[in-house]
Order: sequence, then structure tokens, then C-alpha cells
Amino acid sequence: MLKDLVTGATGLVGSAIERNAPIERDLVCVNHQDVDFTDYNATLKMMEKIRPERIFHCAAAVAGLGGNMKHPGELFRKNILINFNVLEAARVTGVKRVLSYLSTCIYPDQIEFPIQDSALHKGPPHPSNYAYAYAKRMIDVQSRAYREEYGCDFITAVGTNLFGPQDNFNLVNGHAFASLVHKTYLAKKNGTELKVWGSGKPLREFVFSDDIAKLSFWAMDNYHDAEPILFSNEQETSIRDLVQLIANKMDFKGSISFDDSKPDGQFRKPSSASKVKKLNPHFQFTPLEKAVEKTVGWFMETYPKVRM
Repeated sequence: MLKDLVTGATGLVGSAIERNAPIERDLVCVNHQDVDFTDYNATLKMMEKIRPERIFHCAAAVAGLGGNMKHPGELFRKNILINFNVLEAARVTGVKRVLSYLSTCIYPDQIEFPIQDSALHKGPPHPSNYAYAYAKRMIDVQSRAYREEYGCDFITAVGTNLFGPQDNFNLVNGHAFASLVHKTYLAKKNGTELKVWGSGKPLREFVFSDDIAKLSFWAMDNYHDAEPILFSNEQETSIRDLVQLIANKMDFKGSISFDDSKPDGQFRKPSSASKVKKLNPHFQFTPLEKAVEKTVGWFMETYPKVRM
């Protein structure tokens, strides 16, 4: 039985991988409370103790639009250190496979749509998250370089606007979806207006974290290309429509307003799922409404013991 390690196991993707792991997997889950991934010696010591054969590398310092604009230096420093340390410790200890995660938000701002897997380095990212984006792009560079020089079978996958249970529901630094869920909950609880940052017009491809987990196990077993693979459902939804869907699932009947004086970020960033469709043609993504219902239900059952 292969021994798999999940870094960042309490986060959005890491928890989904643990939740969806096949029963025959020997899965070891660690998070920042177990090891400081910004410390190379601590990361190496952990790797030498566990001796994984494969790693789902989910650990990262993440934030939403507000957090990316407020803490660019912190996000750059932490992500550079986390990713270098995990991949280098994996190389030194002879880990056979590492799957690391990217995001479409790190792709070039000015790019031909739909986004292709191979277009990662063809221009600068959007100014609102440039520091995070460049740091995350380095996972691709490091994985390719290690593959070329050391023969490491390290791969990367790109998720599009992920959401699900165990996300960071912080009102300022959380992902857009998670922050909206929390804001809606508080507006309902307090009987206040739901105020949403931005115009509500931007379009995003929202993907349920459980779907990313299932695709991750498939990719770990089957995907060996140096280029990233996009995990996309190719279905765009406006922020305005998403807000209304969350409100419906939470039975929020109050008023909703959009503050268009706040930045929207990129208007749209549709991506191509051509590669995953070709290689895994029978995979079915969870419908958005069902995934939102599951996530909202989990949040309401768990609150206030959610990450925020």
C-alpha cells in the first residue's frame, strides 16, 4: 500500500482529499500546527520521519482579493518558503510523486480566453494579486526544474475558484465564496442588509473542493506531464448570481446591495478543460446548486467553529 502525505490537511483542498480518500490509501495528514513549512529543517525532519512515497501538496498562505492587496509581502514570502521547502525535502528524501496546486488567478491578466494549461508564464498576473501569483508560479518552475535535472515526477494542477467545507470564512482575507457565505449568515442573524464588495458582474468558474479531491487522486495515479493540468468545469457564474444562490440556500430574505466603488478584480478568466476531458472523459462535476447547498449546510452546522 502506497503511503501518501497531505500537507495543509485542514485547509480547503487538503480536507477534501482526506474526506474523499479511497479506503485502500495509507494517508498521513499534516498541517501548520504539526510542522512549520516555512522552516526547511522542520519540513525535512517531518519528511524523514513519515517517509511518504507521494505527496498532495496543499499547504499555502492564501487570502481573498482584500488580503492579497493588503499583505502582498507576507503572502509572497510565506508561499516561496513553503513551496521550496516541501519540494526540496521531497527530492532529498526520495519522494516518488508530488502533486502541487496552482490557481487560475495566477495566470496572466491579459490573456487569450479560454485559459490554456500551458499559458501560465505568458504575461504578468493581475495587479491585485501579483505577489501571491508570482510566488505560486514558482511551484511550476521548481517542479519542472527538478524533473529536468533530478528526474522527479512532480506535477501541478490548477483549480478554478474552489469552495467547500473547511474553507477560510474570514470576512476580509477569505476566498470570495467563503466570505460571502459568512456575510450572508451574519446579515440574516442580525437582520441587516447584505453588502457585497464590487459590482457583482465579474464571472468565475466555481468548482466544489470534493471534485478537486477526486480529480487529484486520478491525476496522482495517471498524469505525468510537466505542464499543469486545469481542473475546470468551464461553467461561468456571475458573483451576483452566486450571492443570490447563497442567499436562497441560507433562506436570507433581506435586501442585497453591491458596492461598485470596491474593486472587482479580473472581470472574467474562463479556462479550458480540454486536457482533463480528453484524459478523464467520464468525470462529472458536482452541479453548482448542489455544491453550494452542501457547503452552506456544513457552515451553518459548524458555525462558529469554522476557520475564520
